[in-house]
Amino acid sequence: MSVDGLRFVITGGAVGIGAGTARLAASRGARVVVSDMNDEPGRALVEEINAAGGDAVYHHCDVTDESQVEGLMAAASAAFGGIDILHNNAGIHESMISENLSLADMSRDCFEKVMGVNVTGVWLCAKYALPFLRESENASIINAGSTSSLSGYPQCQAYGASKGAVMQLTKMLAVDLAPDGIRVNCYCPGSIHTQIVDKFLAAAPDPKAMLNTMTMTHLVPRMGQPIDVAELVCFLAGPESQFVNGAVWGIDGGSLAWRGTLDVLGMEVSA
Repeated sequence: MSVDGLRFVITGGAVGIGAGTARLAASRGARVVVSDMNDEPGRALVEEINAAGGDAVYHHCDVTDESQVEGLMAAASAAFGGIDILHNNAGIHESMISENLSLADMSRDCFEKVMGVNVTGVWLCAKYALPFLRESENASIINAGSTSSLSGYPQCQAYGASKGAVMQLTKMLAVDLAPDGIRVNCYCPGSIHTQIVDKFLAAAPDPKAMLNTMTMTHLVPRMGQPIDVAELVCFLAGPESQFVNGAVWGIDGGSLAWRGTLDVLGMEVSA
């Protein structure tokens, strides 16, 4: 899976899946722009990548701010002479901004903030990366969906609605950008050990029960790790996936393949 020489922009790249992708892509020869609002971990990640022999820069960006998104893409192109891969990874869950997660109690501001980051942010990044992607010979947009793009979960109204929108936006962009030779794909992770998951669990009435709910459906009996998703992102970015377009890739440990939990199979989740 070759990403050598490809120029990545990774939103929400300071931690979690974004950071895992930045590390892996850079280790394979990609040049990476890490973008986030969390400047300290973002800059630390870039220092780590460069110290290991990679090529990365950091750029602060709020993906809901149109002028900042436009500036990010211009800065990324200036840093590396263009953009090949846009990894729309930035995202939030309502539990990151509020403890009121029921329909009765959630505020409109909370709902709209989640939709703004997770949906409008993806659209804005695609819009302002487009002029640079058109100049690339291996242009690709890779959007972060979720198993909640496809299935319902408790305390997940805003996040699930936003990720359903990302899945469909992926298909629409794939159609619209096909004449430009730009592929657009989406991946839908199951339970991956990230800060979003940690905050979601902390907000649950019974965190242990919620963790079991999230992992007991995995046919691979563990929580996913950012590197698991990073491997898929690098595949979708590379020329090996040139015939993949408008696709929605599940990377969920098999959780959506059935309607049971591991105890039915006599299995337990490993630590």
